[in-house]
Amino acid sequence: MIHRMLRYPSGWEWHVLQLAKQQAVRQEPMPSRKKSRKLAASAREELRASHAAAKKEQEAAQGQADELKRAFPETASWIDECAGRRTNQITIGESQESGHLLYGTLMFQVSEDQTDVQPFHFWLSRKKLLTMHDDFRLPLRLQSEEHETKLTGCGTAPEGLFVMLSIILETFHEGLDGFESRLGDLEAAMRQANRTGLIDVIFERRYDLLHWSHLFIPVRELHGAAKEAFMEVLADTDAFKRITHKLERIDALLKHYALEIDTLISMDDAIASFRGNDIMKTLTIFTVLFLPATIISSLWGSNFINLPWKDEPWGFAVMITVVAVITVVIYIWLWKKGWTGDLLNGRKPQEIVGDGGMLSRSSRTGKRKAARRPVAPKRTADESTGNEPLSRRKKRG
Repeated sequence: MIHRMLRYPSGWEWHVLQLAKQQAVRQEPMPSRKKSRKLAASAREELRASHAAAKKEQEAAQGQADELKRAFPETASWIDECAGRRTNQITIGESQESGHLLYGTLMFQVSEDQTDVQPFHFWLSRKKLLTMHDDFRLPLRLQSEEHETKLTGCGTAPEGLFVMLSIILETFHEGLDGFESRLGDLEAAMRQANRTGLIDVIFERRYDLLHWSHLFIPVRELHGAAKEAFMEVLADTDAFKRITHKLERIDALLKHYALEIDTLISMDDAIASFRGNDIMKTLTIFTVLFLPATIISSLWGSNFINLPWKDEPWGFAVMITVVAVITVVIYIWLWKKGWTGDLLNGRKPQEIVGDGGMLSRSSRTGKRKAARRPVAPKRTADESTGNEPLSRRKKRG
């Protein structure tokens, strides 16, 4: 374990604890006596050496943990709880020496890979902050020169923690920007051609949003817990105000993205419903149109002796003509009723009128008929009420 202490001008301390990576050695059982004879002496020695090295690393890690507990007795239980923990947990405590305490683990995404989620163990009092890391990337990012000025300007350890939290959320913002780009591509693809496979992509975006929401909820919990524990210290600090506004902005983005995805799902459901209705209407219309041909073909295909026009040379032509006439009559009747719509004619772009609205075929026909009607002269108010103007009565007299 690597321990580094940073002390800042205002008096608070940051203790960076970097856990030494242990080699993953599989604890295999010792081979049997018969197999042991077959193994070479070098292989047996290598196996014993690997077990001995793993045991030494465990002993060294335990010794470092014990040394850390002696240096910080208040953090003994926290050190034991953080060993191997990879779940979110935030706890508020209190001690006689340090007063209010805030400790636990925060899981966050380090890179663009959603599976690259690392724990951020922290123990916080008013003047002391301990962070324990399994990965080298986060402490290097937090201790960079770019963020050194922000940490130096903090007056207390809780304020420093929120500066670190703001740095951690930079990866969160980058992930949301990538999510927004993919969501925009999905909306464009759905607008151009709403294929059936797009619903799988919509649900994939929904799972992405659930991933970011799952990472964001513990951050909000940490914000509320710190406000509860260190309200008198954090109330008027710039770091706390900035992180509050940032969390509100992220919360608004997540809600907006959730609303967009719900809208896409509703649109897909509506389009699927309309398509199903169109298919059923089309099949019904074709069934009705081919009903006369089906009936006549069934009659003529029967094993009856006395069939009309069976022996006549023009019988087949007359039958085909009768079927065609009945089919056309049925289609005209359906069209007059308005039941065919655009199903059999194909969907055409609607005509856009000047005010930006859509003009249907019946409306266009009505306007053309109105344009062909003669326009009657406009009557004055006196003529409509039956009172003739005085000047016109004088001329007539």
